[in-house]
Amino acid sequence: MSLSATSIRRPVLAIVMSLVIVLFGVIGYTTLGVREYPSVDPPVITVDASYTGANADVIMSQITEPLEESLSGIEGIRTLSSSSREGRSRITVEFNLESDLETAANDVRDRVSRAMQYLPRDADTPIVTKSDADAVPICNLSVMSDRRDLMEMTDIATNNLREKLRTIPGVSEVQVWGSKMYSMRLWFDPGKLAAYKLTLMDIESALSRENVELPSGRIDGAATELTVRTMGRLNTPEEYNNLIIKESGQSIVRLKDVGYAELGPENYRSMTKRDRMPMVSLVLIPQPGANYIEILDEFYRRVAQMQKDLPQDIQLNIAFDNTKYIRKSISEVAETVITAFALVVLIIFLFLRDWRTTVIPVIAIPISLIGSFFIMYAAGFSINVLTMLGLVLAIGMVVDDAIVVLENIYAKVEGHLPPLQAAIAGSKEVYFAIISTTVTLAAVFLPVIFLQGLIGRLFREFGIVLAGSIVISAFVSLTLTPMMSSRILREKEKHSRFYYWSEPFFVRITETYRRALAAFMQHRTWAFVGVAVALLIIVVIWITLPSELSPYEDRSSIQIRATGPEGLSFEYMSRYMDELVEVVEKEVPERSSLFSMTAMGAGASNSGFLRLTLKEPEERIRSQQEIAEQLAPKVNRLSGARAFVAQDQSLSTSRRSSLPVQYVIQAPDFEKLKQVLPLFVEEARKNSTFNFIDTDLKFNKPELQVIINRERSRTLGVSTQDISETLRLAYSGGRWGYFIRNAKQYQIIGQVGRGDRDEPMDLKMLYVRNRNGEMVRLDNLVELVEQSSPPTLYRFNRYVAATVSAGLVRGKTIGDGIQAMDEIADRVLDDSFRTELTGPSRDFSESSSSVLFAFFLALVLIFLILAAQFESFRDPLVIMFTVPLALAGALLSLWYFNQTINIFSQIGLIMLIGLVTKNGILIVEFANQRRAQGLDLMTAIQDAAVSRFRPIVMTSLSTFLGILPIAMALGAGSESRIPMGIAVCGGLVFSTFLTLFIIPAIYSYLSKHRRSFEYLEVKEQETRS
Repeated sequence: MSLSATSIRRPVLAIVMSLVIVLFGVIGYTTLGVREYPSVDPPVITVDASYTGANADVIMSQITEPLEESLSGIEGIRTLSSSSREGRSRITVEFNLESDLETAANDVRDRVSRAMQYLPRDADTPIVTKSDADAVPICNLSVMSDRRDLMEMTDIATNNLREKLRTIPGVSEVQVWGSKMYSMRLWFDPGKLAAYKLTLMDIESALSRENVELPSGRIDGAATELTVRTMGRLNTPEEYNNLIIKESGQSIVRLKDVGYAELGPENYRSMTKRDRMPMVSLVLIPQPGANYIEILDEFYRRVAQMQKDLPQDIQLNIAFDNTKYIRKSISEVAETVITAFALVVLIIFLFLRDWRTTVIPVIAIPISLIGSFFIMYAAGFSINVLTMLGLVLAIGMVVDDAIVVLENIYAKVEGHLPPLQAAIAGSKEVYFAIISTTVTLAAVFLPVIFLQGLIGRLFREFGIVLAGSIVISAFVSLTLTPMMSSRILREKEKHSRFYYWSEPFFVRITETYRRALAAFMQHRTWAFVGVAVALLIIVVIWITLPSELSPYEDRSSIQIRATGPEGLSFEYMSRYMDELVEVVEKEVPERSSLFSMTAMGAGASNSGFLRLTLKEPEERIRSQQEIAEQLAPKVNRLSGARAFVAQDQSLSTSRRSSLPVQYVIQAPDFEKLKQVLPLFVEEARKNSTFNFIDTDLKFNKPELQVIINRERSRTLGVSTQDISETLRLAYSGGRWGYFIRNAKQYQIIGQVGRGDRDEPMDLKMLYVRNRNGEMVRLDNLVELVEQSSPPTLYRFNRYVAATVSAGLVRGKTIGDGIQAMDEIADRVLDDSFRTELTGPSRDFSESSSSVLFAFFLALVLIFLILAAQFESFRDPLVIMFTVPLALAGALLSLWYFNQTINIFSQIGLIMLIGLVTKNGILIVEFANQRRAQGLDLMTAIQDAAVSRFRPIVMTSLSTFLGILPIAMALGAGSESRIPMGIAVCGGLVFSTFLTLFIIPAIYSYLSKHRRSFEYLEVKEQETRS
């Protein structure tokens, strides 16, 4: 006895099976997390190492190279990149997506500890962190006050707020931007030092003598003991100013005689502002793969609690929150689910024209969708835009099987069979076709599930959710639908008025199709011409359509990154950033907030960053794309620095905001790279594809080299160490020691005053003491030479490298940009150079090849599955002719609506294979059944096509209307979903119309005139038993 027959005879069992699916689905739904997209962040480990005072060359050879040598042996590394700049090395190790973050971190720590023996003795121990050094923060909390200075606000942010936010699960670190930590600043006057015959080394040694706190033990009495504490620390500016430096006879020289001490910020060379107001902000950096929504929910709970505990003048404001957009796009897709459901119910009612009958297939939708949540839970997925899109697409598809079953049973009831017999006979007829279409549809998503990398991660969840809901719907349509049909359907003596009004229309359409098909079958060779034209359309449009990773979405956020010429001062860059903010305020009245930073990260004083948060899309006329395009030329008119306007990539394994084209040039040595890079950049700037070109490797940082005259210094009794130490103490702004404030330890920083270090000649005015205790001016010992050198050296996968970044002009995509770069590389670079892609460009190139693989694998899989089911290699070939028709329709639609070939439209094309072959399966299966009953080939195929006409149109329309809300999407994230909707809708309409004519014609040519249909008889015997 078949599953359908069992369900019809045991209705309670059928209901219980569906209720169990719903119950498990509800349990799954309540425990699922929420994200924007599936986790596609690769495990990234960063290794930071410091070697104070060393230049980029020394850092590269003595720190970066030994560490990279050791790290390169780790298994599963995707890329190994590094930057070596003055005093600091940073190595970023990116692992393959499938690697485990904890294992990766342990491997890196192990390799770093092995390399420690090769590093300089006085270099700091490397720090290993489980995050991308360039990770974009997900939230920014600004701390503002109208009564306190930035140092007080930093103190509150660092010692109070940051500690409470650090423990949120999923947070890698909490950074303080615009931090002005307390420090004791000691400013000196070289002239006064010379007058008192003192050097900076004298002051440093006096400070280290007087500012000490050592454990002093305890005093033990007969009954008590006392701990002895020697209060040797200097903690206030007055104590430092009164510090005795030198004593000779009656004269005492104090620190205030040669300079002064004040409580000042540790870092003068950075500034953070919000809407032009200086402030301090806390930013949350997530761990790779963390759930942003969960992090932010906990963050808001803690911020609400912290606000109660803070003084009244401290205001906490959210400068930006990336999850607002995520929440909006999820709710937009949820609304699309409801719209699609309503449209599908409406189309089913229009065809069936009876509410009792309409309920039967509609019941399949909620059961399948709710059941899918359990599949998501079991597979460890989350509720995200892609799993929700899978559910939207499922609405139109899950109802198809139920419609096919119902329509067939309904026809039997209308043919005067009792409902019970009609349900058994009708479900038996389509039993094989339902299983066939379900397996085929599920097979379409198998290749997507097995894809690796970014695309595999993204669409595995989408594919499994969709395939799972289709399998559940097939189960429901073979159990609950026949049972309900046997109980609800009745042969009606009298139909509704609407039925009598509309039935002639349906009969007329069916008759028109019957006549049109009969006429077409007289000239059926045209079917092959139609397929050839479809193939021609596919080739032409595929070549002409631009391709990209994914369209830009309107996330109400624009970022501007500015870089000035190497050697620019912080003050100059700060003025430039103020001008930039002024331009943005004038040009963008739609802004919500404006967040700017000068000289942030790695101490580059010539860099600036501006984040412009816009009002919600519905509150403004211009889109984010239009604002960015109109703002770029205005920003570029500002002289003094180069700025580029960037929008966030919708999908990328690197979350940082970067230009779309990232082209890495790898060279065998630095000199060759230095020769070729300027030529390459010049050629790229001439290319009309790009509107902005920049490279990370610069060669023009001004440098003042101090050349020591060793003969003269030996004669005058001055060592090289004395000269180097004097320069370090005077100009580096390094740490001289620590002082305690409010039980926290802060730095003492010594330096000559700003007025005594603003031109190269000031350097020669310093004095150093020789071995005889005499003062010698540096002017007598050194020469100054001005040079230029690279501020930072980069390596990529162990090669010396430079990354050329490019912005694209309107109408050009990443695909065009990469092609243009490849052409320039062929002209400019010789065979000793290698090129790589990184960032969004790498994601794009990897995704295009893997999606094409999935597409062809899906075609092969479906053909083989159908061949096994139909016991024939010819019938599946007939069915496969629906594919070029669908692809031609989809690509025509994409071209007409000015869309691109991207991840979403390509996944739409893969889905189409499963959707359109279903119609072919129904026609071929019924034609085989008619021939098994004794009809000749031509009569059988025409009779099968006409009998399936109404269900094919009905299922195609229900699928079309289910997906239509995606194609017409508005709101958050709609830009990505639209290409998928357009591809599926266009392909479905085009192919459904042509399938009804071309498949019967090709079947009449390719199917054998004499053929055994034993597989159908076997099927019937199985259903009888």
